Amino acid sequence: MILFMYMKMVNDKQKIKTLLTRAVSSAIVREHLEKRLNSGEKLRVKFGIDPTAPDIHLGHTVPLLKLRQFQNLGHQAILIIGDFTARIGDPTGRIKARELLSESEVKKNLKTYLGQISKIIDIKKTEIHHNTEWFGKMSVRNFFELVGKITVQQILKREDFKKRIKNDTDITTNEVMYPLFQGYDSVMARADVEIGGEDQLLNLLMGRRIQRACNIPEQNILTTWLIEGTDGTKKMSKSSGNYIGITEKPNIIFGKIMSIPDSLIIKYFRALTTITDAEIDKFEMELKSKKINPRDIKNKLAYEIVKMYFGERGAEEAGEEFNRVFRKHEPPKKMPVAALKKGFYDAPDLLLKLNLVKSKSEARRLINENAVKIDGGAVEDPKTKISATSGLVVQIGKKRFVKIEIK
Repeated sequence: MILFMYMKMVNDKQKIKTLLTRAVSSAIVREHLEKRLNSGEKLRVKFGIDPTAPDIHLGHTVPLLKLRQFQNLGHQAILIIGDFTARIGDPTGRIKARELLSESEVKKNLKTYLGQISKIIDIKKTEIHHNTEWFGKMSVRNFFELVGKITVQQILKREDFKKRIKNDTDITTNEVMYPLFQGYDSVMARADVEIGGEDQLLNLLMGRRIQRACNIPEQNILTTWLIEGTDGTKKMSKSSGNYIGITEKPNIIFGKIMSIPDSLIIKYFRALTTITDAEIDKFEMELKSKKINPRDIKNKLAYEIVKMYFGERGAEEAGEEFNRVFRKHEPPKKMPVAALKKGFYDAPDLLLKLNLVKSKSEARRLINENAVKIDGGAVEDPKTKISATSGLVVQIGKKRFVKIEIK
């Protein structure tokens, strides 16, 4: 029994170290948080997410995985769904104001949110709140009491707002209020700790200010890494087109991960997987010493990430599909099917009818670039006529396939 308790204590110490360091940008106040974690006190750990879009991508999962680490240590996870704040939109890092979302748009985005989040955290052990619970009932008097707790100058010191003022770009009153609303969420959640991406630091600090103004203990803060997307440069986002959604098909996720620059492999391992630090350190040494092909380690990365969301079978099938299409240059087992009438089609017209291109000029360009294949054979001339038959496979590049089915 004593040995068991000792081993658990050592194990918890290692978990706390990982929690405070892995994929972490900053911890405020580090010493205070570490002391509370080692004390055995059960902390209330808040993470807020605005349903401004229907899909969660891998960039969103970094703080969610951190929240799961807190859960694994026995702390209470508090998930704030910003159905009120989503209508405004977080101004962080933006060069112009967002368009306001309607209530129906937010509700539509919310439909699959908890299902996606439950792939990462233990949703049954999570305390869940929508911030309309308090903002939807707030009186005008309470609202003025809240906004009186902070000054406009404090909010406008933000770097993103400074840039917009310098460029004479509008800042809406809604945007000025956003950090205040997020801070008040911490008051209502009675948060001991708040997690967020490193770009959220100013919003998280606002939570401390509002808690202080309300005479309650200030939350500790843990900010996590931002993840570059598949292009290797810009922050992962839908607007940049470099995102990997966790609800995308397993083979798509696998292929997208295999396309990331080698420089991101270790960062993705540390931020997006639950592989041990010791294993990742080994991968890092092998990459630096060039003892292994980066492609092989990237294959392990893709497998681990797909396994997290689709299980071992999903990961294995996605890996097999990737090898079949990209290494053996065979068509995938599963591909979209398009119904066509039997007959002969000019190659550009066929691509257009199959929705593989947006225009005939795009089709001709792709053909001239040798990017179009019919049943594995390259189409070299835009004037080529294709006989449409059932089972014919049309391919553009390495990733896009369509199988024809005659009506």
